[in-house]
Amino acid sequence: MTPIALLGVPNDENSSYLRGPAEAPAAIRRELFSDAYAQYSESGVDLSAPGRWIDHGDVRFDAGVDPWTSIETAVERALEPGHPLISLGGDHAVTHPILRAVRRRHSRLTIVHVDAHPDIYDAYQGNPRSHASPFARIMEEGLADRLIQVGLRATSAEHRAQFRRFGVETVSAAQWTGDLQLRIDGPVYLSLDLDALDPAFAPGVSHREPGGATPRQAIGLIHSLERRLVAADVVEYNPRCDIENTTALVAAKLVKEIAGILAGGTRAAANLAA
Repeated sequence: MTPIALLGVPNDENSSYLRGPAEAPAAIRRELFSDAYAQYSESGVDLSAPGRWIDHGDVRFDAGVDPWTSIETAVERALEPGHPLISLGGDHAVTHPILRAVRRRHSRLTIVHVDAHPDIYDAYQGNPRSHASPFARIMEEGLADRLIQVGLRATSAEHRAQFRRFGVETVSAAQWTGDLQLRIDGPVYLSLDLDALDPAFAPGVSHREPGGATPRQAIGLIHSLERRLVAADVVEYNPRCDIENTTALVAAKLVKEIAGILAGGTRAAANLAA
């Protein structure tokens, strides 16, 4: 049995508009482990099996310590036993220090970044650590060999210049139709911003962008990464903006499907269940 490591990253100090994503890890865990919902992934994995989850709790942020150091250190410790990791943000800025630790374990790495926004500004509002800028830092530091951004529907001229600078591959929301198949060899890191989904399904985000994906599209993409996925994060859930806990439930569902694939579940099993 493959245990799945879980780590909360309750940090939103680099959010540009609203605070609240720091409260997300606890809210997602509450739905993830609720008796109200099935504990099997669609890919056929029993997530309730003893020892399936190894929850490392939340990153501790101590005064006088760079938060990026705290995150990177906590991720390194969670990865040390060799278990695949799902990190719960927090805003999207936290993906940068997470990937510093993940990259050390993978000489080849492709990032599949699912989001309404490219988050690749050089320094949004003058902040190089902004949640709108992590992928600029990630690519500058060579933390991935490929960056594929899926679901985009809010791009600017600066974004397009950054795409050219870093060789980013993009699939816009308009292009994301049907069963998306990405051609990827080698390990994959999935970074899933919940505002990639249409706000009809995930209203609990700080930056709602209509015209987004459905949860079914996101689940299909997760399942398509079988045998290549090595770690993931789910970020930008803002409980303060949620409606009747809708987004927390969707986030928990996506975490379950990510966990199923990390634990060896298959798309064939998901299709059989359907």
